[in-house]
Amino acid sequence: MHVKKILLFEDNTALRTSLIELLQLNDEYTVVGAFDACTDVENQLIQHQPDVILMDIDLPGMTGIEAVRKIRLANNQLPIIMLTVFEDGEHVLDAICAGASGYLLKKDVSEKLSESIREVFSGGAPMSGAIAKMVISAMHKKTNDSYGFTKKETEILHLLCKGNSYKMIAAETGLAFETIRSYIKKIYEKLQVHSATEAVSKALHEKIL
Repeated sequence: MHVKKILLFEDNTALRTSLIELLQLNDEYTVVGAFDACTDVENQLIQHQPDVILMDIDLPGMTGIEAVRKIRLANNQLPIIMLTVFEDGEHVLDAICAGASGYLLKKDVSEKLSESIREVFSGGAPMSGAIAKMVISAMHKKTNDSYGFTKKETEILHLLCKGNSYKMIAAETGLAFETIRSYIKKIYEKLQVHSATEAVSKALHEKIL
């Protein structure tokens, strides 16, 4: 059996020690290095040649997300599982966009760590259901933000998608008919469409709302 070499980055000393002890209970793994910062991550990769990396997202000097970007420049295949207390879709999405392979909340580590490592080696992307929902929500928000919609434009687009006419949207929002027409013109420009049908189709297809 090939023993998997694990490189660990965690700045909480007690948790780092607990993780090492937890991993040592399983003869499938060996911890080849454990560090409280990732500022020297490139050299540590060369020195330890790990099979998998466990990376805290919130580290001093350089964040885990920045470290993932650096690792990916050197190695595009190495599995990286993020460890975090952040139940925050934006952090998760940033980590995944940087190249993380999976995402594990620290509160779930004791029961899910070994399973997550096995999953990542079999080509999976370990992530709890709650985290997956946050990622989807954050992706939708980023898509929305990428068009630069204001809060009012988002509200009006939402009403448009529900099949409301300009007159109905004006009544719903309390704005003048001409004001609604002006807002919708801006929405069309941002979406690069020319009609309500096109706007609704694009909004639903790209899951903007």
